[in-house]
Amino acid sequence: MTTPALLPLSGRRIPPLNLGPPSFSHHRATLRLSEKFILLLILSAFITLCFGAFFFLPDSSKHKRFDLGLEDVLIPHVDAGKGAKHPGIFLIHGPDEHRHREEEERLRNKIRADHEKALEEAKEKLKKSREEIRAEIQTEKNKVVQEMKIREKKPLPAVPIPNLIGTHGGDPEDNDLREKREKIKEMMKHAWDNYRIYGWGHNELRPIARKGHSTNIFGTSQMGATIVDALDTLYIMGLHDEFRDGQKWIENNLDFSVNSEVSVFEVNIRFIGGLLAAYYLSGEEIFKIKAVQLAEKLLPAFNTPTGIPWAMVNLKSGVGRNWGWASAGSSILAEFGTLHMEFVHLSYLTGNPIYYKKVMHIRKLLQKMDRPNGLYPNYLNPRTGRWGQYHTSVGGLGDSFYEYLLKAWLMSDKTDHEARKMYDDAVEAIEKHLIRKSRGGLTFIGEWKNGHLEKKMGHLACFAGGMFVLGADGSRMDKAGHYLELGAEIARTCHESYDRTALKLGPESFKFDGAVEAVAVRQAEKYYILRPEVIETYWYLWRFTHDPRYREWGWEAALAIEKYCRVSGGFSGVKDVYSSTPTHDDVQQSFFLAETLKVLESGGYTSKNKPRMWSTLQELEMAFGTNYTFVSSVEQLSSHNIYTLFVLFSPPFLIMEWIKINKSKRTI
Repeated sequence: MTTPALLPLSGRRIPPLNLGPPSFSHHRATLRLSEKFILLLILSAFITLCFGAFFFLPDSSKHKRFDLGLEDVLIPHVDAGKGAKHPGIFLIHGPDEHRHREEEERLRNKIRADHEKALEEAKEKLKKSREEIRAEIQTEKNKVVQEMKIREKKPLPAVPIPNLIGTHGGDPEDNDLREKREKIKEMMKHAWDNYRIYGWGHNELRPIARKGHSTNIFGTSQMGATIVDALDTLYIMGLHDEFRDGQKWIENNLDFSVNSEVSVFEVNIRFIGGLLAAYYLSGEEIFKIKAVQLAEKLLPAFNTPTGIPWAMVNLKSGVGRNWGWASAGSSILAEFGTLHMEFVHLSYLTGNPIYYKKVMHIRKLLQKMDRPNGLYPNYLNPRTGRWGQYHTSVGGLGDSFYEYLLKAWLMSDKTDHEARKMYDDAVEAIEKHLIRKSRGGLTFIGEWKNGHLEKKMGHLACFAGGMFVLGADGSRMDKAGHYLELGAEIARTCHESYDRTALKLGPESFKFDGAVEAVAVRQAEKYYILRPEVIETYWYLWRFTHDPRYREWGWEAALAIEKYCRVSGGFSGVKDVYSSTPTHDDVQQSFFLAETLKVLESGGYTSKNKPRMWSTLQELEMAFGTNYTFVSSVEQLSSHNIYTLFVLFSPPFLIMEWIKINKSKRTI
């Protein structure tokens, strides 16, 4: 027999009140007086219990807390003195007992006053009739609804949009390169057109069943994830009719006032990232408006004791929670650590610093925390501020946290030294504890689990090759060459994971145990779901080294996708890359259009000559004759005219880098 789940008050069915005459009219006054007395007694006891319980908490100096910059706390903290055992740590009971007693007495008085005030309010409420109480509740409801309508109609501040040089120009002179580029564009058309026919408005497509598809990361509503996610790819490829179709759907159908629980991380990178990228590319206000509307719906996820957001949030109620499988209710590093760039741009576009403050608060907390072996565990409890399971990976659960640190530094024109230091510290620990070379000479990134290195690397971790290359410039102790070499070694390992399969497509993860190298062992790890990370690393290596092998490897992957993943209704992942007759999983992921095809289309098929790379925005200014700046503090956000050409990471591709490519199309 199962125990019934406890529902929030809003979800319970409350029987309607019987407003008719009572059965025994001669007891009417007595019964009402009894009801009032009982209600008042229960309310008084409940308030006394809630507020008074704090004084029965154990008085122990072992109870530590982080100073998270939060002002309104129930128990005041006292700075540890110079002679304290743990300097820099705040204790609930510090060495200054006299000061603590004074603060405790003030707190007692405040609780007593609040208690008396609550009792008085309860007495006043009980004097009113049911009709009056209902009228007050309805008035408050109407007031909230009206305030929400006013806020939604309030126009956003006008901000300058950069003239994105290269967005319309240049075909490669070489016929072979032009044909390859057109082939990738045709693959995009095939994916989009079939989604347009069979899955329009749904989050994703089932290309074999030819119908819409969704997963729990998008909740129960059909929010058109593929449309929003693919907008910038359509624009970049010059598919402007398709872009306008997507824009019309967003204008008329994209609604975030739905009773649906969504992933904060996924909605941020796919929806807010996609909308902001589309806005910067096209200048269409609707994309900015929708991005801000959605961001407001995500803010309640940050209402936790530590400010670390919940993994999931209900867009209508604002109620948040974490995944049940995530280490005793923890939040995930790659999820709460992959909000920074989008939220900084939201503050810039709205003039509202709240988005910036939310992500900077996360960074402040992480900087205060001890890290085992200098590594960031993948799990952090948002209630206690303590790490969960000591599991560290550069693949799933951790990956984009490190990526966003580096790109926050780049986005700030290399002035966000805090982000760069956190990135450098993390990479040094990763290199020391996670990166190893196999017996066969392949460099891989393992996973740290409770003091043990698991010799397994995930497809998601293959993005790190490109990250190391991108972060080489500005690295400590002039180790740029070292990180270029490390990125190349990771790219080689990931290419081997592709080359050692029957389909020439990489598995979800692969082992390095004994004689087994860069090969998946478990059946559950042999699938390929149209992921972009390996191709992304090829892209970075090609742009920075101009070694033709990376462009060739990218084209090999494109041909394999075309041969084994293409079906009549779109593109599908495959369940076993080691089988020459693969079974399809019948899902066309939104990131296939948003990331994989975008990187392939820009994968060096622009010119035979080496492209000119700009490593800083100052160099970009000299090249283009335009003042491109970005601010590093929130105080400047509302006062500066900012041209943010190092704009938005619409994973895993930077529009700024795409501009560099297209600039080379026009000039070389």
